[in-house]
Amino acid sequence: MNRSYAFLLLVLCCALGCGPSVSSSGGGPGRNAGGGDSPAKRYRIAVIPKGTNHEFWKSVHAGALKAAAERGVEVLWKGPQVENDTSGQIEVVRNFVTKRVDGICLAPNHSKALVDAVQEAGDEKIPVVIFDSALGAGANFVSYVATDNFHGGELAAERLAATLDGQGDVIMMRYRAGSESTEQREEGFLSKIKEFPGINVLSSDQYGEATTNEAMAQASQLFVKYGDQVDGVFAVCEPNCNGMLVAIENSGLAGKVKFVAFDPSDSLIRGLEEDKVHGIVLQDPVQMGYRAVMAVVDHLEGKEVPPQISTGEFVATRQNMREPQFQTLLHPEVPE
Repeated sequence: MNRSYAFLLLVLCCALGCGPSVSSSGGGPGRNAGGGDSPAKRYRIAVIPKGTNHEFWKSVHAGALKAAAERGVEVLWKGPQVENDTSGQIEVVRNFVTKRVDGICLAPNHSKALVDAVQEAGDEKIPVVIFDSALGAGANFVSYVATDNFHGGELAAERLAATLDGQGDVIMMRYRAGSESTEQREEGFLSKIKEFPGINVLSSDQYGEATTNEAMAQASQLFVKYGDQVDGVFAVCEPNCNGMLVAIENSGLAGKVKFVAFDPSDSLIRGLEEDKVHGIVLQDPVQMGYRAVMAVVDHLEGKEVPPQISTGEFVATRQNMREPQFQTLLHPEVPE
């Protein structure tokens, strides 16, 4: 065979696709979701937070993008702007179902209202991983990726009790009805605080709602009502805590009332440094986004996924906040 003839055969072979196949999702041949021998596709994964205007969700987004880069998939990030827009979040889920994404990672902002939308995804064979906040009964999903929020509430109670030496009157300000993650924190706190007989709960039935301004207004009313009786307070999520801190400062109680928060923000971290905040219960939002995307991709590739994945809970104080672990959790990465 002369060189010209061999060259023509090589060109013909390439044109007919005789060479080895290459996966679009990570660099080599792979199996599809059904376990066949065709190359793995580049999956499109919708990641839907409760809202998009708090730092916590930006860090979840960073974790999701990290997983996407590792697994060679595309993340489609979209959610309502504010966390109380349940109808908006339902619309986002249904739009992604209509677009036939390959998988969905959802942080439901209402435990019951999102059940039907998740079931619709299941009916279309689109797997769903729930993260951050649990979904009520009635729809199937692959896994639940979250903080142990009940334990987080217990940690908050222990920290507040420690700062008060086991004595005093306290307030817990709730978030909003139907938010399963914060409801678990609230129940964990109230359950654990009962173990300290010297601590009395003045109020635990008021809701701060979804924005800092709403939380500030509610907290201010609580301080007007209870005045100098209050020795300590616990607020259960970032907007609640930001509003509570402003109310404490405006009431002239900063440093006097012991305050335990849940989730960091710039103002809460400054408060920790200045002894206005006396503990922050921390989650790992980067890991939450990362593990949620990894779980849905594992499922699509036919791998076994545990029904529940914990991302841990921690307590930052003025004493430990400079340690590397807590610096990472207090300042989680966000997308560039």
